[in-house]
Amino acid sequence: MTVYHTQKDYWDDAALEKEFTTPFQMELFCRYVPYNAPVLDVGCGYGRTLNELYEKGFQSLHGIDFSLKMIERGLSLFPHLDISQHSKPHLPYPDNSFDAVILLAVLTCITEDEAQENLIQEILRILKPKGVLYINDFLLNHDERNRTRYQLSEKKYGCYGIFELPEGARLRHFEESRIRELTRSFEPCVFEKTVYKTMNGNTSNGFYFLGKKSVGR
Repeated sequence: MTVYHTQKDYWDDAALEKEFTTPFQMELFCRYVPYNAPVLDVGCGYGRTLNELYEKGFQSLHGIDFSLKMIERGLSLFPHLDISQHSKPHLPYPDNSFDAVILLAVLTCITEDEAQENLIQEILRILKPKGVLYINDFLLNHDERNRTRYQLSEKKYGCYGIFELPEGARLRHFEESRIRELTRSFEPCVFEKTVYKTMNGNTSNGFYFLGKKSVGR
């Protein structure tokens, strides 16, 4: 088993073999976002969801990911997509650029509260008034396996819900209250709990959220 020393190394290698499994709620998204709306997928991976939107008929799709290998895989699979590598905290777009932003299993990869808040503030900046934020991500699990690894990492990182994979990647599952806090600047339209299959073949509690940027933000 390869042990990775940085998160980027892990995701670069995952680009070669992992298949992302979290389902995108297409019907829900289409109820709130027109087909001609500019859409940004932050942490787009190899472009799986953007290609689903492309096949559905969305016309202005963009994606960024910090893993160059993910982007290279995406451009190989879906050369028609506008996706690029970007690893800086500041999103490379002007204010009020997009009608919708997508975050699919992205927050789980950002374990620090401050970095999560910074990302949400950047999303608020680039969203147009009443723009849509769509999130899929993972909630805390209560089985013995997960409780044990949460407790081990709480001693190390001071936060319950963080855990480390044997390969060295660090991830986080969330209390519902933390997600509510992160999305406090959005008018919630949908928040549904569900169960997801993870990319490593396990099951996890999860949710999907869709909200609109509050007036005045």
